[in-house]
Amino acid sequence: MSNSSVSNSGSEIHAGTVLHYPLDRAPGCPFAPPPEVLGLVADAPLSRVRIWDGSTPWLVTGYTELKSLMSDPRISVEDHHPGFPHWNEGMLDLVNHRAKSVFNTDGEEHSRFRRMMTKPFTVKRVDALRPAIQQITDDHIDAILAGPRPADLVEALALPVPSLVISEMLGVPYADHEFFQQHATTGVSRYATKEEAANGRVGLARYLIDLIKSKMENPAEDMVTELAERVTAGEISMKEAAQIGTGVLIAGHETSANMISLGTLALLENPDQLALLRDTDDPKVVANAVEELLRYLSIIQNGQRRVALDDIEIGGHTIKAGEGVIIDLAPANWDPNQFPEPDKLDLTRPARLHVGFGFGPHQCVGQQLARVELQIVFRTLLQRIPGMRLAIPVADVEFKHDKLAYGVYRLPVTW
Repeated sequence: MSNSSVSNSGSEIHAGTVLHYPLDRAPGCPFAPPPEVLGLVADAPLSRVRIWDGSTPWLVTGYTELKSLMSDPRISVEDHHPGFPHWNEGMLDLVNHRAKSVFNTDGEEHSRFRRMMTKPFTVKRVDALRPAIQQITDDHIDAILAGPRPADLVEALALPVPSLVISEMLGVPYADHEFFQQHATTGVSRYATKEEAANGRVGLARYLIDLIKSKMENPAEDMVTELAERVTAGEISMKEAAQIGTGVLIAGHETSANMISLGTLALLENPDQLALLRDTDDPKVVANAVEELLRYLSIIQNGQRRVALDDIEIGGHTIKAGEGVIIDLAPANWDPNQFPEPDKLDLTRPARLHVGFGFGPHQCVGQQLARVELQIVFRTLLQRIPGMRLAIPVADVEFKHDKLAYGVYRLPVTW
């Protein structure tokens, strides 16, 4: 993508164009945010956009503005407030049905829910999982090497590894993975109708409630048992426990799965960077490479949704109370003021300050688990299949433009 296309986009916006959001990525630039959105980063890091229901919330694309707003208590994730810019019809319809949880509360209430989730995701607890994650990864790569070529890396590795790990942590039988993956996929569809969203919500909620009840009778060392104990103690309701479990189940496999497949494709398209990661024995180099991939890809697309509770002066604008705010992680991670030459995948770049996991009190609670999974999977995959290459032209790869988490549907590889 050229600099001229970015500046042109910015001038169109200043001329009064209200962009329809989300926008399409440019053909031939599958890893880049849409060019019109990138055009806003330098020239208009706060601007109005029009979304599916005709409303015109603020879109935040600048790195500095993102960090300021995501840590501002006057910005709320509570989606029942008037003016909240919902993702789609399905998410709007969920407002009156969804229990409170860490995902849709603010302040002390949010902190209370978050404390219930932090124990399994501490650095110490996650590091203790490294041998198990390594074994799961090796087992699946063994199967790939013993199987036919080409292999679909999504089905053979990217989806099952994080699904197995999160199932183990939660205490969810992996035998049920097709059920929860199907229902989770409906929940992250960009065009989900209220009927589709309701079916996904009800199916997963019933599943988690049944599982929580079974853990009350037969406790184990897992997160669902901990939720069951909190229900028994009267700390949370059964519906709230099911909402927490559902959120972790969806986020715990959907995001990492897409990062594994999309990150592998990005490395295959940048062979010099692939070689750097494949040939190192330094854990710090591997860890930093993962941070750069998280920055470069920002798989949570279509923005973090918020609503202003009070008037906020920022960047020469006033966001008024009751106005919707969409905070887009991807263009912020490509902000040249923070990351020089952001369109370049550079695994040696100091990328730890990226905002791929969000920022502030609502940043991803499972980010340490995601980091460990990605460090192990990328390093092991590249070392064990050093001659891996894409089995189809990159132009034939089908990307998840219709999902809230960006990725690929299939990734045929051979070696």
